[in-house]
Amino acid sequence: MIVGVDEAGRGPLAGPVVAAAVLLCKPRPAGLADSKVLSREKRAELEGTIKRRCAWGVGVVEVEEIDRLNIFGATMLAMTLAVEAVCARIGCDPLEVLVDGNLTPAGRRPEWRWPARAIVKGDAKEPCISAASIIAKEHRDRMMREAAARHPHYGWDRNAGYGTPEHLEALRTYGPTPLHRRSFAPVAQMEMRL
Repeated sequence: MIVGVDEAGRGPLAGPVVAAAVLLCKPRPAGLADSKVLSREKRAELEGTIKRRCAWGVGVVEVEEIDRLNIFGATMLAMTLAVEAVCARIGCDPLEVLVDGNLTPAGRRPEWRWPARAIVKGDAKEPCISAASIIAKEHRDRMMREAAARHPHYGWDRNAGYGTPEHLEALRTYGPTPLHRRSFAPVAQMEMRL
């Protein structure tokens, strides 16, 4: 009853931050690894396997909350929502939650009630965190591809909202959208110029 948690989308200039929590099944899916080192095809294949066989949950915190709380607070909230979603699926609390990074939501979110341990580079060390990194990244990438259809100038289907040269150029040309994080310096600076 160990749940792994990871997030996607802490650094982009646009879009939500997404966390996922996964309680692995036995036998666990083969080929789990940090989502950043897997090919798009392998991530998509593993996402399907994890979702079919394991207990999982996703927490999404939108741009307005990111700007209100700051990205750290929003990430802690997304992780809390993801673990709550897994608990609702399995009908009980996990024994422990392993969180990718150096901090956990314990003591930082009033709703957090589970024993937690932070593991630096946990997405490469702990299979349950690897699984969570895959679910979080795939979920967020899908959201950004959908957003790109509504805001095609920014290249979000390719850059997922990160501050690539293409995205920054579009920001200079077209200004920020409602999906841009106004608390992030490149977006705030652009707003001051407009």
